[in-house]
Amino acid sequence: MRGVQEIAEFLWKMRARLRFGELSRMPLQLLRFEVTGTGASCEWIARQPDAWDADVPHAIRDHNSTVQALQDAIAIRETLFSAIPQIKEAKFRVYRELEYGRELIITGLVSREDTVPPRVSSPAMRARLYGLHFSMQGGLLEPLEVSKKNLQFAT
Repeated sequence: MRGVQEIAEFLWKMRARLRFGELSRMPLQLLRFEVTGTGASCEWIARQPDAWDADVPHAIRDHNSTVQALQDAIAIRETLFSAIPQIKEAKFRVYRELEYGRELIITGLVSREDTVPPRVSSPAMRARLYGLHFSMQGGLLEPLEVSKKNLQFAT
């Protein structure tokens, strides 16, 4: 029963703490969350740019979306490991919503044991040190290549 309480606590904290981002007031959309023994898998859709940024140049709006997606991934990692102590590592997959579907922008296997020195202030460097993988071009997240052997069906 304790495990169910911990999962509920994670979901509650995720909803409460990550309801609004620092750079976007749009909510995260959780697609899938699974706990298996000492591991977890979590997939979500990154926040859309803030509606108030509609008049901001595209480069700035896209940069804000990139920074927000990286900050959210780091925050979800911290929330997951603080809420569910038995989880040792988790697989993350972050998608960006497009008009015609979704594209994978961040993936990785994060571990409880990975630590980042407090002096690392760059969200991109912090995310990489935590084990997240992504591609950036000009400071913007690019879609990741997904090979057919990496595709898995959720059951």
